[in-house]
Amino acid sequence: MGPLLAGVSFYPLTPPRWGDLETLFGEHGAYSGCWCMWWRLTSAQFSSQTGLQKKRALKAIVDSGEVPGILAYSQGRPAGWCSLGSRGQFGRIERSPVLRRADDEAVWSIVCYYVDKRFRRQGLMQLLTVAAIDYAKTRGAGIVEAYPSEREGPFKGTAAYTGVSSVFRGLGFVEVLRRTPRAPILRYYLDTGSKPVTGK
Repeated sequence: MGPLLAGVSFYPLTPPRWGDLETLFGEHGAYSGCWCMWWRLTSAQFSSQTGLQKKRALKAIVDSGEVPGILAYSQGRPAGWCSLGSRGQFGRIERSPVLRRADDEAVWSIVCYYVDKRFRRQGLMQLLTVAAIDYAKTRGAGIVEAYPSEREGPFKGTAAYTGVSSVFRGLGFVEVLRRTPRAPILRYYLDTGSKPVTGK
């Protein structure tokens, strides 16, 4: 753990913490005005909406009582974000020819990370993943899925926004399916009675 992550803590994003997410994401909404709505919208919807519309859409989700992710804090300061939820909330995954369902198991999905530049390369993605798994467990999840992009060489820019495969594997995620060379579907089994599957 890096020196800046002393006193790190994690909390579900609820209405009282919305201001902290705004601080973390900044005026550009994390990635080019995404406001973590990429996986929840169709391509047409995402392209047609402004950053402000996406921000309002995410806030409406939070205000409804749904928790769309986990915030990380370092010494009380927002430092990172991990978006997760039951897989059915993320229509883009459900429609994807590469990431579509491997089976009919009920799973939770980890779909996105955002870490403040000051806290990158210090292990916060790993800590956020553990916090996300712990939260999913409290909500009754038996399986948590992840969809990292595997690339050669170091990740640049936003390339690691869905997570890094080695981080997931190091925490015990196992590969259950790979429809293209660089897009594995990984799972963490909270329910030890569940078994990995293979298929297309």
